Amino acid sequence: MSTAVFEDEIVTRALVRYLRVPGLAGELALITLDNGHDHTRPSTFGPGGLASLDAALDEIAAHTPTPAAIAVTGKPFVFAVGADLSGVPAITSAADARAIAETGHRVFRRLKDSPIPTFAFVNGVALGGGLELALHCHHRTIATTAAVAFPEVFLGLVPGWGGTQLLPNLIGPDPAVTVVVENALAQNRMTPAPKAAELGIADAVLEPADFLERSIEWAAGVLTGDVEVRRPQVDRAAWDDAIARARGIVAARTRDASPAALRAVELLDRARAGVEGDAFVAGTAAEDDALAELLMSDPLRASLYSFDLVNKRARRPAGAPDKALARKVTKVGVVGAGLMASQLALLLVRRLEVPVVLTDVDQARVDKGVGYVHRELDEQVTAGKLTADRRNRLTGLVTGSLDKAAFADADLVIEAVFEEMSVKQQVFAEVEAVVSPECVLATNTSALSVTEMASELEHPERVVGLHFFNPVAVLPLLEVVRAERTDDATLATAFAVGRALKKSCVLVADAPAFVVNRLLTRFLGEVTAAVEQGTPVAVADRALDPLGLPMTPFELLTLVGPPVALHVAERMQEAFPDRFAVGEGLRRMVELGRTSVYSEPGVVDPDLAGIDAGDSPQSEEEVRDRAVRALAEEIGLMLDEGVVQAVQDVDLCMLLGAGWPFWLGGISAHLDRTGVSEAVTGRRFLPPGVASLPA
Repeated sequence: MSTAVFEDEIVTRALVRYLRVPGLAGELALITLDNGHDHTRPSTFGPGGLASLDAALDEIAAHTPTPAAIAVTGKPFVFAVGADLSGVPAITSAADARAIAETGHRVFRRLKDSPIPTFAFVNGVALGGGLELALHCHHRTIATTAAVAFPEVFLGLVPGWGGTQLLPNLIGPDPAVTVVVENALAQNRMTPAPKAAELGIADAVLEPADFLERSIEWAAGVLTGDVEVRRPQVDRAAWDDAIARARGIVAARTRDASPAALRAVELLDRARAGVEGDAFVAGTAAEDDALAELLMSDPLRASLYSFDLVNKRARRPAGAPDKALARKVTKVGVVGAGLMASQLALLLVRRLEVPVVLTDVDQARVDKGVGYVHRELDEQVTAGKLTADRRNRLTGLVTGSLDKAAFADADLVIEAVFEEMSVKQQVFAEVEAVVSPECVLATNTSALSVTEMASELEHPERVVGLHFFNPVAVLPLLEVVRAERTDDATLATAFAVGRALKKSCVLVADAPAFVVNRLLTRFLGEVTAAVEQGTPVAVADRALDPLGLPMTPFELLTLVGPPVALHVAERMQEAFPDRFAVGEGLRRMVELGRTSVYSEPGVVDPDLAGIDAGDSPQSEEEVRDRAVRALAEEIGLMLDEGVVQAVQDVDLCMLLGAGWPFWLGGISAHLDRTGVSEAVTGRRFLPPGVASLPA
């Protein structure tokens, strides 16, 4: 295969040295994978990296005397993280795609078929192809600080260098389903070293301080027979149940809309034939087919576009001011002590480790908010996420007060009170009266105008929106809202705080409902309007399944909560009455105190009967079409209004704030691919070849 496909590849070199090991007759050939960069640029395998590993194995095969064993390890902190995905956009033919799959299989299989015992010393993170390389070795050690994962399904691929065949035959089909499918679809959950050893992925777990030395000693013990390797017995009778579970996971998480997830399940199913002789040849050939097909698909290119947004654009927010302008934050005030305010206080104290003071209208509410934070810190100790000493320190930093004078020396005050403009204006006026002129005032409003909120203050330039998403500790997006008079120092401080909180920040203008809530409200409004026009609830609720969204429309409504959804819908109707309507069904849900349209799964609440009594029912396809057309229209308008710097920020918001799938490219790539964006707005959102196959 020509290395021209990956012209900019940072080649991972396979460096060989020969070690004399006490008690071992013969040398150990140690291969170290190293791309010449530190751990912030993990080692990957492109054509050059595979060629280097192939050459290293050639050298070892020719070495005299023949080594007693071959071991592979990585540079400090990293074993290897798989294929070099940065070269994928340059792959323009199925032949190139297949060549990559076949080359990886051929080179890695040399370790599996080696007549010399092979070992993988997994000293750090091992992802994708890195884990597959380790699985091809006969034995594996792992450092206690390492972790392993197969992120491929999350990215729109499959483990394509032997992983779908080797793993289930090593640890059993059901655990393999967890690692390959379930974890990948759970935002690429990693498997830490102790769990990897428990599953049987690794044979021994060793401390990192002297990991290489202990691994070599362990390998020598295996070779001399002094160390016995025990692995779990694979329950081959469990294969059918495991595959059924996998199919259930894919249906629940992707609505069967992810081509990669479906192919991964097929490959895990065929792995029951085993990994010896012709069975392994057939299994890896099926991986070649899947990888070649997926690499030459639009969903995969959209996934890589999404991956780039999350890993690059999110780290360098477009439009953010110079970091040097940010003010230091040594104390934070939180106005409100309800659930959202308490979650914010917990996040702030954990990440910033500065005093955090909550206020509310009465002592009972203050005590409840502070108590929530303290209990959560206690639970994190129980879960092993905090030491008792750190818990004690953080607990002491969280206090409550009925008097906003407690904010006098705060550098940042964030309000999370009732979504009513007059209430928020009053709160800011009271806070401004006691804080310094440099103190940043932030609002967590989900739909109200930050500019109007600050309009009556003496210093409106120090007001900014920090729109977090619920649950605060989980969702990574932070919409940073610049009001009309927000100055650069305030904005820079907001971004600095967001980074410290480990959030991905996106700069948005002070427009109604900003980005995520605006799109979700329009989207949900179209679905509920279809119901009120006569479409059965069940038809409307499954209409978007082909997009593979994390929740159906009415599941989303339950999560958001009808009162919040109604509030945002009313604000949007005030701002854009021609596009946003408030459904009577939603109003009735709020009046009745209902959280769901269903009284039980699949059964519409009898008290909501008749919400689909209109005389113009639509099919699933028609509902889906009106919803995606509405999204395209709203995105086009947001771009024209300058709500974000570019459409990439819209996609980033939907990926991180709404959990929309990578293979949609947030949403714009899907709208381009299906022709909806051009039909509605007269233009594509992204150039051809960006988030899609080359034109």
